[in-house]
Amino acid sequence: MDYSTFLIQSLNAIQYGLLLFLVASGLSLIFGIMGVINLAHGSFYMIGAYLAFGLAPIVSDIFGGGFIATLVFGVLTAAVLGYLLEWAFFSYLYTRDHLQQVLMTYGLILVFEECRSLLVGDEVHGVKPPAWLEGSIPLTDVMVYPTYRLFISAMCIALAVGMYLIFTKTKLGMMIRAGSVNREMTQSLGINIKFLYRVVFAAGVAIAAFAGMVAAPVSSVYPGMGQGILIICFVVVVIGGIGSIKGALIASLLIGFVDTFGKVILPQAAGVLVYVLMAIILLWKPNGLFKAGT
Repeated sequence: MDYSTFLIQSLNAIQYGLLLFLVASGLSLIFGIMGVINLAHGSFYMIGAYLAFGLAPIVSDIFGGGFIATLVFGVLTAAVLGYLLEWAFFSYLYTRDHLQQVLMTYGLILVFEECRSLLVGDEVHGVKPPAWLEGSIPLTDVMVYPTYRLFISAMCIALAVGMYLIFTKTKLGMMIRAGSVNREMTQSLGINIKFLYRVVFAAGVAIAAFAGMVAAPVSSVYPGMGQGILIICFVVVVIGGIGSIKGALIASLLIGFVDTFGKVILPQAAGVLVYVLMAIILLWKPNGLFKAGT
């Protein structure tokens, strides 16, 4: 592998890992803080991709906006959806066993897929990146790298830094961490734990949808796109540690490099390398790399 190929694959691995982190961090928050196994989390990623496809012409016609405006409207729509879903469904799952959580969230997957089929059909759709991000940056005399992929990485890094600061440096983050450790004690201190959980869930949905929106121009928009990423997200959560944002980031980047370079170096075994990585880390640290709340 020459230097140029190594550089491009490294950039691809970082971009994939950071995008994976956005989806997995929301799952880690919901699973680690609220104790809910949410199989429908991949569907929120799919919903974000379809929002990028469906909202773009609407935002352009009504508001005259472009790509950034579509992202803003899509994230707000996803946050409202997450808030309503927590109020209508997930708020009843905190005291239920994991089997009931799995059954209900799997049912939501079926509902989302059927709604998607009724609203936009079963075709594969493409989403164009904004004109100002359609170019490429030269890496060598003969190799270039798409500007939009660098934009994805930059947006993911900015959001990751923002999440870390909110989670570790603000009063809201302190309340979220306290609620994850002892829900009853946190409520007895006057904190509205129901509203707090609703905010956390809405944020998790919005982050997953944002990941789907920025990924749509790269991966296209197609039925069932949430199922594949859901499995990898659970691997990220297990490797990084349940409820750990830092762990989710490091695990996502590890998986990004293992998956990307595995497809180049060992394409026959690329499908299992991620799970081999998970097995090795769990043998070393059975509870994941980091503890919840870090």
